[in-house]
Amino acid sequence: MSNPGFFRKYSEAVKFNRNIVIAGFAAFLTSTYIAQVSYESTGDLGNSAAALATEYGVYIPVFALLFYIDNRSKYVDPATGKRDSKKIAGDIKKLLASFSVSEVIFAVTRFGLHYQFLQSGAEPYVASMASSVVAWAVFFVAIN
Repeated sequence: MSNPGFFRKYSEAVKFNRNIVIAGFAAFLTSTYIAQVSYESTGDLGNSAAALATEYGVYIPVFALLFYIDNRSKYVDPATGKRDSKKIAGDIKKLLASFSVSEVIFAVTRFGLHYQFLQSGAEPYVASMASSVVAWAVFFVAIN
């Protein structure tokens, strides 16, 4: 049984985490594909870097778009109908602060595990998926 009061009370956190999950899933699928198709030309180290770069290249724009869609009305001054750039700047600072440490943790975990899995003989797509899942678990603990 769901509790509507819970979702109303924590709707911002639910939307925030939902956006992280959606963007993360899109990035996960894309980086897994790139890891597999680029392995022959990149080797273990290059493959780890390519997978991480792809994951960020998909994750950041998708998350930013979803975050903006969920919050765009929040940045309009109801009295004037104009954008409140101070509120936008404040939220960007908050996002950077909350993501900075957790993103470093994610990147180091993701890259290191991907490389280690490849070194141990795992298929590139398996290395990508496994390292991403572990890094995301660590990321969610750090971000929340």
